[in-house]
Amino acid sequence: MPDGDAVLEVVEAAAPAPADGPAFYLDLGSPESYLAAERILTTLPVACEWIPVRAAELASAPTPPADRAAIETRAGALGLQAVRWPEPFPFDSDLAQLAATYAKSIGRAVAFSLAAFRQAFAGGRDLSVPDHVLIAGAACEMHPTAILRAVETRGVRRALDEATALARARGARSVPAIWVPPAGGAPGETIHGEAAMDAAAAALAARAGSPS
Repeated sequence: MPDGDAVLEVVEAAAPAPADGPAFYLDLGSPESYLAAERILTTLPVACEWIPVRAAELASAPTPPADRAAIETRAGALGLQAVRWPEPFPFDSDLAQLAATYAKSIGRAVAFSLAAFRQAFAGGRDLSVPDHVLIAGAACEMHPTAILRAVETRGVRRALDEATALARARGARSVPAIWVPPAGGAPGETIHGEAAMDAAAAALAARAGSPS
């Protein structure tokens, strides 16, 4: 495992440019994003880039409260562990989103995001608490000192800001959202919601079969 100084040098480098391929926009404070994350690897026909964004900055109006009963029912239908709600909920997810942005910069966005989602919605842990974020990092061999230092850097904060701005420019208004890039004359589109993931899969499959 690299030490904090070595990892920090990577973080302070320019964030990678956003990929032109499919993207999965998520917020670790969103239980619907959690449900989508648990499905996405087996539902979509192509790999998606996992991109943390600030969900509150996408919405044009205040986000309505999560329907806890519906989330619990859906988790059961998907065969997931029973949902345990963090206290308080909703929680401030900014620390977790910064940590996820750092994880993305070192190629661990999927592993960290899944670990953090499970901490929050299977373990009932508030991800505004640094120790809970560090536990998720430990699950994917991220050094705790590196995480704590990285989330304070301008580079990581800028990367999260830029990812949120790009998601908004692509039409994302809530999370989870799947960006389906243009192909074969079809325009790019953003498909919202875990329940619409099958529609996103169909759109991606159609584009994959279209001539470029």
